[in-house]
Amino acid sequence: MTKETSELKPLLNTRHIVLFGLSFMAPITVFSTYGIAINQTKGMVPTAYIIALTVILFTAYSYAKMVKVYPATGSAYAFVQKGINSHLGFLVGWVILLDYMFSPMISSLLFGTMLNAYFPKVPIELCIVFFVIVVTVVNILGIKIATNVNTFLVFFQISFILIFSFFCIQGLMSGKGAGELFTREPFYSSSVDRNNILSVVPLLCFSFLGFDAVTTLAEETKNPKKALPKAIFAITLIGGLLFVIATYFAQAIFPTFSTFQNPDTAIVDVIKYAGGNFLNSLFVSVVLTSSISSAIASGTSGARILYAMGRDNVLPKKVFGYISLTFKTPIYNLLIIACIALSAIFLSIETATSLINFGALFSFMFVNIAVIVHYFIREKQRTPRSIIFNLLIPLIGAVIILLFITKLNIYSLFLGGTWLIVGFVYLLYLTKIFKKRPPEFDLQNKNISSM
Repeated sequence: MTKETSELKPLLNTRHIVLFGLSFMAPITVFSTYGIAINQTKGMVPTAYIIALTVILFTAYSYAKMVKVYPATGSAYAFVQKGINSHLGFLVGWVILLDYMFSPMISSLLFGTMLNAYFPKVPIELCIVFFVIVVTVVNILGIKIATNVNTFLVFFQISFILIFSFFCIQGLMSGKGAGELFTREPFYSSSVDRNNILSVVPLLCFSFLGFDAVTTLAEETKNPKKALPKAIFAITLIGGLLFVIATYFAQAIFPTFSTFQNPDTAIVDVIKYAGGNFLNSLFVSVVLTSSISSAIASGTSGARILYAMGRDNVLPKKVFGYISLTFKTPIYNLLIIACIALSAIFLSIETATSLINFGALFSFMFVNIAVIVHYFIREKQRTPRSIIFNLLIPLIGAVIILLFITKLNIYSLFLGGTWLIVGFVYLLYLTKIFKKRPPEFDLQNKNISSM
């Protein structure tokens, strides 16, 4: 394989990266968890999102720290491989595949289910196949095209949140809901149990997934050591701001949350009350397009993780380490992810979500630990300032994520644990029962080294 076909090209700037991360995050998903969150927090969803934002910033900080020293397309796989140990790096890469490879499947299922609900005569299987074909073609055509498509779709989502807020402001000023534009009720109520607020935080933290995905584009980003840390924090903060704004106005315009009969459709009641059928129709269209943007982003990230592992020869290089000479994309990996996405026809959303939750948290925890190992232990950066930034902050992040892992349901732990065991067995085979280390990517010289 020639060098030209085995390397990704740096085509993206900070703006592209931020929009890519937001498309993975899909800001409109703030509405999908609103019903559950509003019941558990008794109306204090904005406060719960502020807590979730604070929590996730610890892990975002660790990703920003590691991408500065290892700007490789493998993301958490590369960070842990280089920052801690190649064996552990393999396991993290193996587990995080659950997150990136099953996300497009969830988007496919959501798209198919919703489209079928509005057009019952169109089989859900046909909707899913159409969805997967469109997303895969966009990703194969190149990272620039995928980013441009997602830019439009992300702006559509943000525009809807702003339009929704505008309708809510009009309603509040005319006496609807709280009857005033500024109210503290969505942020604080003396009758709310703090444990109820904290219990919903792990669920809301998953709304922020996307800040981590941008690190898979390190080798396709211009000046990644500077651009990616900025993008990671920008994505997290922008997402958090949108979530707080949307939930504040939703609660202010419809404060009687106890009247919701079905948590899954609670937001529909709020949207119809705020803006009628027009706003509800717009909501349906933006939910459908958000599935496309999220699937494009997650498919792109998953393909890059597979490429990194294929380039390292951890997975068969001829397939997983191949880059198309024409499109400059890992085309085989994208086709593999497309096949997995088609499994939406047979699998349930509960199964896929369980796998994603375990994969994301597992990788988050070890990226936090990698900061401690690399900076505090290996580099011996132990000044008072370094103790705070290279030990305490990532340690707090790791402990919080470990706590979240213990809160996963038994289904998530079983499926994720089974996948981890399969990866461990494969690692035993790859290393001849730890007699040698897995192949590693030499970032400086752009080749593979086996240690």
